[in-house]
Amino acid sequence: MKHKISKKEALGIDDRPLIWIGIPVLSFLIPLLLFGGTLANGLLAYLPKWGISFLYTLAYWMACRQIFIHLRRRFPFAYQTTERLLYTGLYLILAFIGINLVLGFICYPIMERYPEQKGDPFDLTVGSFLIVLLVSTIYESIYFYQNWKRTLLEAEQLRREQVESQLEGLRSQVNPHFLFNSLNTLTYLIPEDQQKAVKFVQKLSKVYRYILETRDEKVIPLEEELRFLQSYTFLLQERFADNLQVDIQVPEAARQLKVVPLSMQLLFENAIKHNIISSVQPLKIEVTVEQDRLHVRNNLQRKQQVMSSTGLGLENIKNRYRYFTDAPVRVEESKERFEVSMPLLG
Repeated sequence: MKHKISKKEALGIDDRPLIWIGIPVLSFLIPLLLFGGTLANGLLAYLPKWGISFLYTLAYWMACRQIFIHLRRRFPFAYQTTERLLYTGLYLILAFIGINLVLGFICYPIMERYPEQKGDPFDLTVGSFLIVLLVSTIYESIYFYQNWKRTLLEAEQLRREQVESQLEGLRSQVNPHFLFNSLNTLTYLIPEDQQKAVKFVQKLSKVYRYILETRDEKVIPLEEELRFLQSYTFLLQERFADNLQVDIQVPEAARQLKVVPLSMQLLFENAIKHNIISSVQPLKIEVTVEQDRLHVRNNLQRKQQVMSSTGLGLENIKNRYRYFTDAPVRVEESKERFEVSMPLLG
């Protein structure tokens, strides 16, 4: 069954305060501005003209309102805007003619009793048309603004879901790929050093616990990411030994600031994937904090045949940071060094 949108959804707002304030105020001002009305003889003398203006304003306003509700329910989609506006124009013209005929018949006796309230027919027609135009402009502007705002929110939500999907893909990628390499390392450790093998398993469990615990977290304290990185680095160094050298220099004051989860793991993984790691050419990775920015840098010694990229990488980190700060994620590369700096979040 097709959902029927509410009046509030059709109009874009709860317009009751607008009606209660707008109709009396507008009907009071129109005779003064358009029909030569005056308060020189006092409010009591002005009441008949205000009363007639109130009837016309009320009728036009409520007719326009009902037309907008009906047609926005009938043509709710953006691609139907042209059709909706054409029908709106036609309905407003018919309503204008009908209201003028009906109210002209009702208000004629009042005008006969108070001849001074009569106005030029052309001026009355123009004034009535201006009321319809003003009310239509108010409602269409509100409706356009609410649709524009909703479109922005939907686009932002879609973008957020896309980035979160990328993050989930990253986590899914970490699990099998990293687990495969870790199990291979563990296979060699068990017969050689059982104590180290037990420690290796403990660190591996910490890594996966962290991945599970941060599943729903958008940002986390740097301290937690560093604890995870310590376990992750231990596993890597069991695999690469002294060929991988990691130096983490982060002051205590910065450890309570926040980062997006798995950002440093991703940077470590990229450094390992794209660079030669050997006893002749050890890979050196440094983590430091400078001016509320976290820097991860490594010496650059690219492999001649690089593994294919997943496309998540740095773009994933940049996209996630954009939700929390205008400060950019910076990437700097020279012949000797590759560096990524990320803003620390308060």
